[in-house]
Amino acid sequence: MGWYDKLFEAESFTLENGKQVSQKFTRVPLIILLLLVGIVVSVWVTGFSLLTLLTNFVGFWKILASMFPPKLSYFLQVWQPLLMTIQMSFFGSFFGAVVALPFAILAASNITTNRVINLIVRFMLTVVRTIPTLVSALIATYIFGLGTFAGTIAIFLFSFSFVGKQLFEYMETVDMGAFEALTATGANTSRAFVTTIFPQILPTYLSTALFAFEGNVRYAAILGYVGAGGIGMILNEKIGWREFQSVGMILLSIFVAVVIIETISQQLRKYLS
Repeated sequence: MGWYDKLFEAESFTLENGKQVSQKFTRVPLIILLLLVGIVVSVWVTGFSLLTLLTNFVGFWKILASMFPPKLSYFLQVWQPLLMTIQMSFFGSFFGAVVALPFAILAASNITTNRVINLIVRFMLTVVRTIPTLVSALIATYIFGLGTFAGTIAIFLFSFSFVGKQLFEYMETVDMGAFEALTATGANTSRAFVTTIFPQILPTYLSTALFAFEGNVRYAAILGYVGAGGIGMILNEKIGWREFQSVGMILLSIFVAVVIIETISQQLRKYLS
């Protein structure tokens, strides 16, 4: 029985002429009922109103229309904060991925056999991962002051937890035959890891780090709202002043930068896979 059958069907047994006969019945009505209850509860808790959404959605299109055509001349003030945002994302992603590697090794149960260390490192990765990047950026501004350094710290924490989790889970699926054979001949664990395990995880490691960098460029665009530097600061400023043509130029610049970075990253990840 596959996962689909387990989820949507259940079995019962009856006796016919002394023999046990299985009968299947569907769980679909129960699942639909639970989904409907969940939707009703969510609407009640959040105060969601479809009428309000439809009524005010017209305002969204008015603001969007006021952004076009973008104020192209404003790009002279945009390119430097945009470059800072990309630099912030790159350094945060790079150092986060580098630091994640040793922690992923400690979290992988097939490489680090100490169960206590596994649990401690996994718990730490979970705690860091549950903190939203915007919140960690806000905390970093109180500790390190306003500017791109605080944003870099926030991106570093996200990249560290994301890459660390993905990497240790992949490590636990690698072929351990060569590693065990090398350690059996007397090689130390570090040398055996570098020789046998690291070449197996390297493509996935680099691909995950590049994927994190892609996302961080987008996330970093809003970190300026809490004073963490980058293009988000002028974006917040222009929205507050209702200079929507300048906002359009900022969004267009972010869009072009993200498309270029994602295109390069996807090509690199295809080469690595």
